[in-house]
Amino acid sequence: MSSGKTPGDAEPRRVLVTGASRGIGRGIATRLARDGFDVALNFHRSKAAAEEAAEAIGALGRHAALLGFDVADRSACADAIASDVEANGTYWGAVLNAGVTRDGPFPGMSEEAWDSVLRTNLDGFYNVLRPLIMPMVRARRGGRIVTISSAAGIVGNRGQVNYSASKAGLIGATRSLAQELAKRQITVNCVAPGWIETDMLGGADADALAGAVPLKRLGTPDDVAGAVSFLFSEDGSYVTGQVLSVNGGLF
Repeated sequence: MSSGKTPGDAEPRRVLVTGASRGIGRGIATRLARDGFDVALNFHRSKAAAEEAAEAIGALGRHAALLGFDVADRSACADAIASDVEANGTYWGAVLNAGVTRDGPFPGMSEEAWDSVLRTNLDGFYNVLRPLIMPMVRARRGGRIVTISSAAGIVGNRGQVNYSASKAGLIGATRSLAQELAKRQITVNCVAPGWIETDMLGGADADALAGAVPLKRLGTPDDVAGAVSFLFSEDGSYVTGQVLSVNGGLF
């Protein structure tokens, strides 16, 4: 299903992955590199981890560029993306994976906890895609955009009103943008993971969570990466405006 380069392409297809230094983002970036894409790896604080990811991608024979910026910072996004496009070429696709949690009961939730989650998880959609889309359109090569939402954005979750709101908003934005870009042959889809074995689980009881999943295991970053790989492939070229749940059968 790899589609990193086709005979009509003048250059390898490049993909931006946000939050790519570890966890789900790193798994996605590595999988897309295996599929033949060059990858721009966004990171915020974990530069050493991002460098490790870039080295691993280089070992696969693909080019990896490092982009250090906070997706919640609008001007930083615009500057970093413009500079990378000028240096390395237009993106053919993007995966919006960067996200944060600040969990707690809603009555006691601070303004900062609400704002920080919405600014990263939802505003990041605008901040990253706004400077990225028109170069994709002008390139006239089609493309792929995948956002990473969450099961919490579909069914909600106690203690995560801010996170659920941001991820539900991401689904609405994804579906609307898919309609706008369809005529450009740029598909826009969403992957909504359930419980995935990453640092974001924090101190949660992994065994208890796995027991609540019909498949009786937690998901892995590779499970999510496989779904993204499909959406970036030729086999996924007629899929747009959809939400693909990767949750082991939770609902």
